[in-house]
Amino acid sequence: MSLKVAIASFAHTHAASYVSLLASLPEVSVLAADPDGASAPDAGPRGAAFAASAGVDYVDSYDELFGWGPDAVVVTSENALHRSLVERAAAVGAHVLCEKPLATEVADGEAMLAACEAAGVILMTAYPVRFAPSYGRLKASVEAGRLGEVFAVLGTNNGKIPYAQRQWFTDAKLAGGGALVDHTVHCADLIDGLTGGVEAARVHAVANHVLHQDKGVAVETGGLVTITYRNGLLATIDCSWSVPDNAPTWGGVTLQVTGTNGSVEIAPFQTHVGGTDSSGEVYLGVGDNLDAMMLAEFLSAVRASGPAVPGQPPAVIPQPDGAVGLRTLRIVDAARRSATTGQPINL
Repeated sequence: MSLKVAIASFAHTHAASYVSLLASLPEVSVLAADPDGASAPDAGPRGAAFAASAGVDYVDSYDELFGWGPDAVVVTSENALHRSLVERAAAVGAHVLCEKPLATEVADGEAMLAACEAAGVILMTAYPVRFAPSYGRLKASVEAGRLGEVFAVLGTNNGKIPYAQRQWFTDAKLAGGGALVDHTVHCADLIDGLTGGVEAARVHAVANHVLHQDKGVAVETGGLVTITYRNGLLATIDCSWSVPDNAPTWGGVTLQVTGTNGSVEIAPFQTHVGGTDSSGEVYLGVGDNLDAMMLAEFLSAVRASGPAVPGQPPAVIPQPDGAVGLRTLRIVDAARRSATTGQPINL
């Protein structure tokens, strides 16, 4: 089945990976639009220049993009623009894969879910770490009871500050915040998958601007989030932009899960070949392409669901879906409020 897939914006750093993967797939036609790219203050190419380098067709406006009649839309805009683009996709009956976090405000996330449910389209949240084989094995172990009753999770998502490539990540209005917003959600998603969607009951967060003071950014660059879930699980997430600018890779994710029968730790991005060359340290990842696995899941669901029928749920709802995106957004929102007030937030 041939599919028409639209790319809405090249703002997010993951857009390059998605475009490259989609362009290589048989029976997939790709069309992109990035009308805000020309005015972006970034060194990397955006807009028509980026589309040309990626070998995909391009139009100058979102009106043309949605008028194309896409079967699916991949939203990779600035976080604050997710809602408008997802709602436009739903209005034309297109299934949606939306970058994380789902939105910058909980009310926007709720509106996005409502729009997609009313239109009968898929809303999937782009959490590729869910597709790491090591996470799959961990999840199977938890579900089989091998760790006993899980009572604690320690997660880290540390990376470079995404300032040089995409400056909007450090714009509080466009991004919704800094490191708390950018990096809490990945670990929160992994925990959501392990618990089957158990909601958070309480969130306590601290944040600071100690890192990257030379860049003059106003958003938080380091943070620690503690979450108590409704089933009693206690989780702590280090969500800092603490990887040096000259590091050989962007960073990584780890998750340590402890139960009454033992503990398991995974590091999905650790598999690599390392060394040095004339430029310094070399890091060559040799693990699975998680973006490719996530896109395959999304496109398979799009094909299986077929054209949307307003008021009827899609035949296949791929995970992590919009509900996961909303639950993790609520955690981020509570973390922002807690870091500001210095007090835990009850949900």
